Amino acid sequence: MANEDELREQFTDAFEGASYPISSPMDLVPALPNGPATKFESGDFSMTAMELNSKTAGSADFPYDSVDELVDDLIEGLKEDDHI
Repeated sequence: MANEDELREQFTDAFEGASYPISSPMDLVPALPNGPATKFESGDFSMTAMELNSKTAGSADFPYDSVDELVDDLIEGLKEDDHI
C-alpha cells in the first residue's frame, strides 16, 4: 500500500524546483533529477514522472501557481484512478 504522505513529499521535492507558474507538464521536466525517468515509489506504488503524467493527465488543471497546487492535484488524480 502506498503512503500518501511519502508520495506527497517525493512529488514536492521533485517539482518544487520548477519555475512557477507552470503552464504544461513540459515546464516540470528541467526540475526533475532524472528527467521524465524520475521514479516515485512508496509501498507497492512505483511510477516514473512520464507515467505519472499519463495517468493523471485528466485531473491536471494547468496552469499551476505553486508546487502545492500541483501536488494536491496529482495525489487526487492518483486516488480517483485507484493508484493509491
